[in-house]
Amino acid sequence: MIVRPDPFIAIGEIETAQRRIGAHIRVTPVERSGSLSERSGVPVALKLEHHQHSGSFKFRGATNAVLNLDEAQRRAGVVAVSTGNHGRGLARACAMAGVRCTIAMSSLVPQNKIDAIRGEGAEVLIHGRSQDEAQIEVDRLVAGGMTMIPPFDHRDVIAGQGTLGLEILDAMPDVATVLVQLSGGGLICGVAAAIKARRPGVRIVGVSMERGAAMHASLAAGRPVEVPELPTLADSLGGGIGLANVHTFAMVKALVDDVVLLTEREIADGIAHAYWQERQIVEGSGAVGLGALLAGKVALDGPTMLILSGGNIDMGLHYRIVSGEDFDVAGEAA
Repeated sequence: MIVRPDPFIAIGEIETAQRRIGAHIRVTPVERSGSLSERSGVPVALKLEHHQHSGSFKFRGATNAVLNLDEAQRRAGVVAVSTGNHGRGLARACAMAGVRCTIAMSSLVPQNKIDAIRGEGAEVLIHGRSQDEAQIEVDRLVAGGMTMIPPFDHRDVIAGQGTLGLEILDAMPDVATVLVQLSGGGLICGVAAAIKARRPGVRIVGVSMERGAAMHASLAAGRPVEVPELPTLADSLGGGIGLANVHTFAMVKALVDDVVLLTEREIADGIAHAYWQERQIVEGSGAVGLGALLAGKVALDGPTMLILSGGNIDMGLHYRIVSGEDFDVAGEAA
């Protein structure tokens, strides 16, 4: 009989992760948004996770996974595929632990994210025009003995991201709705598992982009499917979920109450609002919750938390967006 792993990450694993990584991460601040609270008619707060080490939530899961490696795995070194933020978080976690790190990425990843990963001390390999094509390089290195820590479909990674959910409950115990970035599902699965274990009635809404939302397409199909990876301002939300997905597809299907998709203009509006109204610099993926509220795509009925998940945006692109310049979906001025 084939024994299949339990796809669900339990609250105990998240609590263990919180203890394991507590000395290494920042408990990021929460700030009330006066403008969004007034607009929505309910209290709205922002979890400023873009102030996390490495500029995104990814450092949580990466640190938990690296600290849980055995000695043989540490000696072999770590490899991963990334759209940017996981690679940077993993590179930093590996440097902290003295572990060799290699990150494979597609040619669609912005140069500023490639440079940041190299700046953390990791080797970078560029292969293909999608995360699935870059995975070919990862598979080659794993066959040679390295240890893979994937960006989302991994118990330790999901548990590490779930620590953000515990912090949200500490900061807003009466939260009714949480808007969470949705890509491969590591963040939303961890946050939803943590929050619903303690407050089952909290509504979890996933937010992604219209261009290449792999998890949304997979949910519609009832199984993991491949979608074209397209240029988008929310580049960190790109990539597939893996046809052999073990954890996140099942968890998203069970724990996420709704999913909304944004146009590129709506993502840009979120970036601009973060800057002009909230005084925060966030990347496209970090701003999708803001964009969803501004576009009226989520109805709120109680205290609400939005996660600003990352701030690793090219500053030239950021300037064009907040200045109101026209742009195409690759972020170039039109």
